[in-house]
Amino acid sequence: MKRIAVYCGSATPADPRYIDLAREVGATLAARGIGVVYGGGRLGLMGAVADAAMEAGGEVIGVIPEALANVEVEHTGLTQLVTVKTMHERKALFTELSDGFITLPGGVGTMDELWEAVSWAQLGYHQKPVGLLNAFGFYDGLLAFNRHMVEVGFIRPAHQGIIIAEHELDLLLERMAAHEPGEQIIRMDPTTL
Repeated sequence: MKRIAVYCGSATPADPRYIDLAREVGATLAARGIGVVYGGGRLGLMGAVADAAMEAGGEVIGVIPEALANVEVEHTGLTQLVTVKTMHERKALFTELSDGFITLPGGVGTMDELWEAVSWAQLGYHQKPVGLLNAFGFYDGLLAFNRHMVEVGFIRPAHQGIIIAEHELDLLLERMAAHEPGEQIIRMDPTTL
C-alpha cells in the first residue's frame, strides 16, 4: 500500500491516549513509507496524525471542503492540501488517492467515512481494505452491532468481513496488506461516484 486514508476526528478528547494513538499512526505509516490521506485539518486527532507523519518525513495529503477549511482550521504544513467543494467530493478523493482505509476513534463524521467505505466495498466501487483500529476497545459496541446486522440478515455473510478490526496497529496493517477482495453485490464503475 502506497497511501492509506486515515479517518479520525478534529476533536481533542480529555484522555491523552487518543492523541498519542493518532501520533503513533502517523509516525508508523511514514516510517513504513506509506503516505497519509486525511481530512486536512490541523486540530485534534487529524492534526496529530498529520504532524507526526510530517515530522517522520512522510507524505501527507489533506482533503478539505471549502466550507470546513476555516472551521477545522486547515493544515497548511502538508505535502499537499486539496480544497474541494463538497463532502462527497472529499470522500471520493479519499477513495481515489488511497490504497486502503484506517478508521481511528472518532465521532459522527468519522462514522460517515467508515460506513461509506464499507458500503462502497459492498457495491464494488472499490476493493480496498477497510481497517478499524479498535484501540482501548473504543469500537467494541460498533463491532457487536455489525455482528448483529449480520445475524439478523441485513449484511450478507459474504460482506461480514469487510471491516478488518484489530486492537493493535501493526497487526491491523499486516491484515490489511494481506487483504483479498470479497464478493461484491455488483461491480460499479468508480468513475460514477
